[in-house]
Amino acid sequence: MKIEDYGIIGDLHTIALVDRAGSMDWLCLPRFDSNACFAALLGEESNGCWKINPEGPFESRRRYRGDTLILETEFTTATGVARLIDFMPPKGTNRDVVRIVEGVSGTVEMSMRLILRFDYGKTVPWVRHIDTGGGMTAVAGPNAVVLRTSVQIRGEDLSTVATFRIAEGKRTHFVLTWYRSHEATPGSLPGLTTLADTEAFWNDWSARCTYRGPWREAVLRSLITLKALTYAPTGGIVAAGTTSLPEHIGGVRNWDYRYCWLRDATFTLYSFMKAGYTSEARAWSEWLLRAVAGDPSQLQIMYGVGGERTLPELELGHLRGYEDSRPVRIGNAAAEQFQLDVYGEVMDALHAARVAGVKIDGESWKLQRHLVDFVVRHWHEPDEGIWEVRGPRQHFVHSKVMAWVALDRAVKAVEQFGLPGDVAVWRETRARVHDDVCRHGFNEKVGAFTQHYGSDGLDASLLMMPLVGFLPATDPRIVATVERVAAELTDDGLVKRYRTKSGVDGLPPGEGTFLPCSFWMADCLYLAGRKDEAVAMFERLLALRNDLGLLAEEFDPVAKRQLGNVPQAFSHVCLVNTAENLTPKQLGPAEERSALGTNSPFPPG
Repeated sequence: MKIEDYGIIGDLHTIALVDRAGSMDWLCLPRFDSNACFAALLGEESNGCWKINPEGPFESRRRYRGDTLILETEFTTATGVARLIDFMPPKGTNRDVVRIVEGVSGTVEMSMRLILRFDYGKTVPWVRHIDTGGGMTAVAGPNAVVLRTSVQIRGEDLSTVATFRIAEGKRTHFVLTWYRSHEATPGSLPGLTTLADTEAFWNDWSARCTYRGPWREAVLRSLITLKALTYAPTGGIVAAGTTSLPEHIGGVRNWDYRYCWLRDATFTLYSFMKAGYTSEARAWSEWLLRAVAGDPSQLQIMYGVGGERTLPELELGHLRGYEDSRPVRIGNAAAEQFQLDVYGEVMDALHAARVAGVKIDGESWKLQRHLVDFVVRHWHEPDEGIWEVRGPRQHFVHSKVMAWVALDRAVKAVEQFGLPGDVAVWRETRARVHDDVCRHGFNEKVGAFTQHYGSDGLDASLLMMPLVGFLPATDPRIVATVERVAAELTDDGLVKRYRTKSGVDGLPPGEGTFLPCSFWMADCLYLAGRKDEAVAMFERLLALRNDLGLLAEEFDPVAKRQLGNVPQAFSHVCLVNTAENLTPKQLGPAEERSALGTNSPFPPG
């Protein structure tokens, strides 16, 4: 299956990926970064999956039920039509996966095969049938699940299978519930009641969306996806629901994205705030504060959904990888990198929240002052940069720009809100950083800002310069840089991060175009007054979504397919923000965020 052939369901703790044929090929329980019990996505069927579909030939089509995360797959056969309804109750006390098969017309012979493999497809559980009520339990170490169904099941080749007939107007339920193996088996779950409750939850949540622009369907589906990637107990938002889906088929750029990146902070905050979801914006801000609390020198670029700092990177040799893209990795060693830009992201996000009236911990300013003071002492150092290079540290221009952002937002916190701080030092350092970037980041020979000091290569992160207010989008240096990025880093109109053949990242070359960077290009065009071009590019990007409105991290313009982990929060965040930017008669996130850096008014939300 292609990456875009998958849909998702979720319960605000974890998600599952389901393909067009009704096979659930990825599920981590009980939360996003837990070990997978279905890992066929990164290996074989024998690494765990859960299939429910007709026994004979069929055609399928699918949709989400209205503005919810309830996935409906309709199977058409020679004898009838059956519908598979997949969802996870977001308000349940346990982690439940509910699959309902209903007859639409005629009669359809159906089959079910459940292959449970804990520890990322490696561990075969101990299975026992339930004496009363129908179903089975499966236990392996600390993990246990119970499957409840009225269908007669049996064991076959270390899996659980069933065949059944579904007629028009009839329904059959399968409910899989995870629990800790040392605890009592959870009670049964009323499928239809739970379906109604889940539908009501998502409809109520979606009704809060205040965006009324021309792209409401795409914006709302992206917001639902972002909500699905939110870990409800803490407010943390994972970058994606998967690990090791490749940025280049057959390549080694396969990373674990089931963690929370600080680089996404401000974009995420705006996407929720501008759409009316202030409670989500507040929860994200509070998660951010808890995660970064402590010594500023120990600030990480990413954390676990609970704020965990230790994310050791391991390779799983027993999995062949998606389309033989090895290695399969869990954990992420980039958590130990020094990335100067995250200080700017944190300060920018918290200042934007403050200006917009999002109430956060009043004591947080003390922490922010420590972060800014750290930037004062360390802004001149090289780092690994926004793209988490695994080659030598460099003086990346984007990193220096974001150091300037940290200082700028601190100065404005003093100027606009009367907060205490070493504002004279901050102003002076801000000016020094700005001058340093303009002197050493702009390559006169190239006629543009370049990736790092002394480089002649372009980098799409330079598109952020006008978006954060470092220089106006109409500044000749920015205009030239945008033009050079468009000329040298685009493929079929979509933007690459940088030329991987340069070797700057310490990895073999090859990856797709990076969807967030393409949204940034549309934002830059808009800020420069090229609105028709911006809209055209945005609508081109919308056309890359799959039939369910989902985006991965990258797109291969040659093979015409999505690449990288999915669904990618950063892609959906940027979609929402760009739609807000391009919607007539309102001030969008790009204008508001850039205004923070140019002393323009930023009215409270």
